[in-house]
Amino acid sequence: QVQLVESGGGLVQAGGSLRLSCEASGSILIRNMGWYRQGPGKQRELVAGISSGGTTNYADSVKGRFTISRENAKNTVYLEMNSLKPEDTAVYYCGVRIGALSVLNWGQGTQVTVSS
Repeated sequence: QVQLVESGGGLVQAGGSLRLSCEASGSILIRNMGWYRQGPGKQRELVAGISSGGTTNYADSVKGRFTISRENAKNTVYLEMNSLKPEDTAVYYCGVRIGALSVLNWGQGTQVTVSS
């Protein structure tokens, strides 16, 4: 059984920075890792993803401001968020594909609030 533990959310002023972390525990085969977000009244969307080989992809709205990285030895994925905007306010979830079937598992979510 896998457990994903997120940390790093909080309240920040526009233009500020935050760093999110998500650690996966258990003896697991980790494939793609990603960060998603769900704003008030909105659907969950992919913010950034990173493959097991380190290839990254980003939503257009965060390109140039957010950076995703992973530390395989620690089963951890990070999201460095800079130049935050009020529209970045959302609950952020890590999503990790695990095992031979690449089943998507979710973290518990962490709130990011950007004030104007």
